[in-house]
Amino acid sequence: MILDRNHWPWFGFVLVASAAAGLLYLANFHPDLLPFHLPLPAFLGPTPPLRGTIGGSPLGLIYGTVALLIFVFAALLGARRKKPAWRIGRVQVWLKAHIWLTLLTVPLIALHCGFSAGGPMTQLLLVLYAVVMVSGFYGLALQHFLPRIMKEQIPLETIFEQIPHILKTLHEAAQKLRQTVVAPPAAPAPAAAPVAADPNAPGVAPASAEPAKVDPSTDILKQFLDQEALPYLAAKRGDKLRLGSQRVADDYFRALKVSVTTQWHADVERLQNWCGERRQLDLQTRYQHWLHGWLFVHAPISFVLLALTVWHVIVTVWRY
Repeated sequence: MILDRNHWPWFGFVLVASAAAGLLYLANFHPDLLPFHLPLPAFLGPTPPLRGTIGGSPLGLIYGTVALLIFVFAALLGARRKKPAWRIGRVQVWLKAHIWLTLLTVPLIALHCGFSAGGPMTQLLLVLYAVVMVSGFYGLALQHFLPRIMKEQIPLETIFEQIPHILKTLHEAAQKLRQTVVAPPAAPAPAAAPVAADPNAPGVAPASAEPAKVDPSTDILKQFLDQEALPYLAAKRGDKLRLGSQRVADDYFRALKVSVTTQWHADVERLQNWCGERRQLDLQTRYQHWLHGWLFVHAPISFVLLALTVWHVIVTVWRY
């Protein structure tokens, strides 16, 4: 979710709602701090309240109830995204509401607690709440900047679910190249039978077979494939190997081109392109893990926070 001008109405709503909640708080609990008298509804009780704890007062309970309802709404976002056909608002609207209504809980919870950490249960809830909010802001920041960085650094970006298949294809292509390198040379065409010569005739030497020339480039390329390229293309974590570094890979392939004959240069370039594509896929995988990894902290702790908040409500109602 990118924060753009479409979020201004939500920002304005949160700002106005926070100001209204703060004004009610002052009028109910600290009316002497206001330069004017603000009449309050009768169901809020006397001003200031007789109850010692702000959270247990009528207005404090309203703050807490609204925050709890926002927690429930935020928890339902996962179910809404899995059911895009539901006609209960567009997913984009749900995402905006998830961000800004959750942000509204910051002043609501602060006012509900009376700006006090309270007892052990309240302190635990506040710690969990802080973890949820910080992880949420971290994820929002990543979603705002990381896709743009990926677009600049990964020109070959592909669908994330297809990356394992593409890695397998690259490794298979390198294996086929290796088979080409080690394939035996084609047998020479049979030559015409030589005319029999008299070995005793002067100036006639016995015929001898000329040894076949061996291209040393095949050994060099085969060694590079076996020791560097194939292990890199087959590795689960390519960034841990030497070819995972752009600078090191460029040096390796530059030296390889110098070491082999020109007939292998096209194959070396293809192999270099395969390794370069593998590096981009590894980078995309790493960015995708950053882009979604924060959810492994945010989501479960959010549900723990919601469950403990419900328990906090039950205990409060039973106790008071």
